[in-house]
Amino acid sequence: MTDYDRLVAFCRDTIAIGQASTLMHWDQETMMPKSAAEQRATCSGALQSVIHERQKAPLIGELLARIQPSSLDETQQAQLHQIRRSYDRAVRVPDELGRQLAETTSRAYGIWSEARRNNDPKLFLPILEEIVTLKREEGHCLANGCKPYEALLDEFEEGLTCETLDGIFDPLRESLVALRRKALSGQQLKTRLEMRFDKDLQLDLARRLAEAFGYSLETGRLDLVEHPFCVGTAADIRITTRVDEADPFNCLYSTVHETGHAVYEANIDRKHALTPIGQGASMGVHESQSRLFENQLARSREFCVWLFGAMKDRFGDFGIATSDELYAHVNKVGPGFIRTEADEVQYNLHVMLRYALEQDLINGQLEARDLESAWNERFAKDFGFEVNRPSNGFLQDVHWAAGYFGYFPTYTLGNIYAGCLYAEMRLQLPELDESLRLGDPSPAVNWLRESLQQFGSLRQPLDTIARATGAEVSAAPLVAYLEEKYGELCS
Repeated sequence: MTDYDRLVAFCRDTIAIGQASTLMHWDQETMMPKSAAEQRATCSGALQSVIHERQKAPLIGELLARIQPSSLDETQQAQLHQIRRSYDRAVRVPDELGRQLAETTSRAYGIWSEARRNNDPKLFLPILEEIVTLKREEGHCLANGCKPYEALLDEFEEGLTCETLDGIFDPLRESLVALRRKALSGQQLKTRLEMRFDKDLQLDLARRLAEAFGYSLETGRLDLVEHPFCVGTAADIRITTRVDEADPFNCLYSTVHETGHAVYEANIDRKHALTPIGQGASMGVHESQSRLFENQLARSREFCVWLFGAMKDRFGDFGIATSDELYAHVNKVGPGFIRTEADEVQYNLHVMLRYALEQDLINGQLEARDLESAWNERFAKDFGFEVNRPSNGFLQDVHWAAGYFGYFPTYTLGNIYAGCLYAEMRLQLPELDESLRLGDPSPAVNWLRESLQQFGSLRQPLDTIARATGAEVSAAPLVAYLEEKYGELCS
């Protein structure tokens, strides 16, 4: 066995242990009894210590020093790059800090969930302060000439800096604010949902949608949670959704969104399973798949033709008379507090709010105890109305309870990447509209598999998108898509 083979084999076992950790997270959010929270935190901390020890094992450093990258092919070099990146980050973080983060964030989920349910920030703020302190320490450990927040950001989108993000976000924000103003003044909405939508019927349609977009329920699961997510890789990928009996679209589009994540992982070449490149290229690229599924495809006028019929079959007269009315309804622009329920025009404004606040938290310019007031002030400034309760404000997202600082910007990057991919997809798939009218997005799913998904993290994020589209990444295709869509809807 060569040094390279030994290195990959060692990392494969570490990744397999990490998969066990993600399944513990899935269990915690879907099935675990509440009484097990403290015990699970201890288990998660212990498992994280094992993973962290393996990620920075001296053997990895020894093998990396002996392997000559010039002797490797493209795939092997990509594996080596990902291993070195993980190793360099792991050796900078003390073992005890890694354990504390795992235990604290594991305990935090149940506390956040209860605080959100009861609209009681005082329940959550003490443990949030603990998490922010730990993440600041981690950021300082990882920083190598950059600010602590950028060091955390790099975990989710390699090479990304705040300067680069600001250069993308600032002009995009201006375009979105102008488009929002136009949409709010021009749209004509006639629909209103005034019935209860049976939970089981919603889930039945959600499963149908997941399968239509390429997810296999024979090898996966669909479960209910408070905040939908997807975990797993290769042959074990699980998605979750939520149900609101007053609004079925929450369930349906959350399911399609998580299906995008799941299908990406499922379509990565299986020969890379449980290896460093056998996962999505970045969180931004991952998000591009789920947002493209959810918005450009599932909210298209064409797909709404099929969805209208599917909903009428299950729910009867549900308050929307035609597929065109359904299309206008699922693309309406209006005031709202919740990021995951926001329309395409305003979604990224929600993300930019979080990006600004979490930068200040990690870089020490904002304390956790002041987060709620800072959120409310910024929200009123950005959206023009006041937050009415904490669950509609800073308690709505689970990310900070999970310690995912640096994650939020990747949502907007995902939308930008999706805009680039969709523009190229439209050029290459002239039959797409007709397939969508029949409820069949498989031409798009297959194109994404062949153009992007199969390669996993073989390439860097920006190169992954550029190779699939034949062009450099730009926000221009996203803006053009939104202006065309909402220009028609609001004319």
